[in-house]
Amino acid sequence: MLTVAILAGGRATRLGSLTKNLPKSLLEINGEPFVIHQLRLLSSRGVARVVLCVGHLGTLIQRTLGDGSKLGIQVDYSFDGPSLLGTAGAIKNALPKLGSSFFVMYGDSYLPCDYAAVARNFGCVSVLGMMTVFRNDGKWDTSNVEFESGEILAYSKTQRTPRMHYIDYGLGAFRSQAFENVPEEEPCDLAEVYSSLLKRKQLAASEVRERFYEIGSPAGLREAAEFLARTTRLTSSHP
Repeated sequence: MLTVAILAGGRATRLGSLTKNLPKSLLEINGEPFVIHQLRLLSSRGVARVVLCVGHLGTLIQRTLGDGSKLGIQVDYSFDGPSLLGTAGAIKNALPKLGSSFFVMYGDSYLPCDYAAVARNFGCVSVLGMMTVFRNDGKWDTSNVEFESGEILAYSKTQRTPRMHYIDYGLGAFRSQAFENVPEEEPCDLAEVYSSLLKRKQLAASEVRERFYEIGSPAGLREAAEFLARTTRLTSSHP
């Protein structure tokens, strides 16, 4: 299974005082830091190793998780350094630890999809990137992808069209060459990498059916907590 890079270096300004002195990944959900829920999910889906791309208060995450052995998953860290690199810059900085192909996801996302299936799909194409897409119809967040007959026709977080019924689910698969044009010392967003790959016909798609959860807002926090509580109850009732 591919290594997963988790982007956990943001400052989480939408959550106000909740994340003033605590990274978003360590927000408590049902008695445990959110990142532990994430890692438990990834481990259950066959992921053996993650690299946490951290910046703001990242040492607190490292202190909490250590090497991940208590959770049955190998955890490594890539620190942004003195300045924020943006999501794509953080991945470029972590490339020496990620290998030739890898997954990328966000530190505030809980994505209960079939990671092995996405990895297989990525292994069947020769392009540099793959975006997972979900038929959202504007329900869970603002749709930003035109997707038809297995192909992404348009993607933008700023220029919406009426044909955007899908959303970037939050799990990407990449080959390291996808980041070769990302600047070394100035911030760059992952959305720019996706857009560049799409223009160059180097972006494939993998559709997933399970909705996403996120903790980037107070409403998202509540929804994620409710879903995780239901999941825990169902798991504990089936030996």
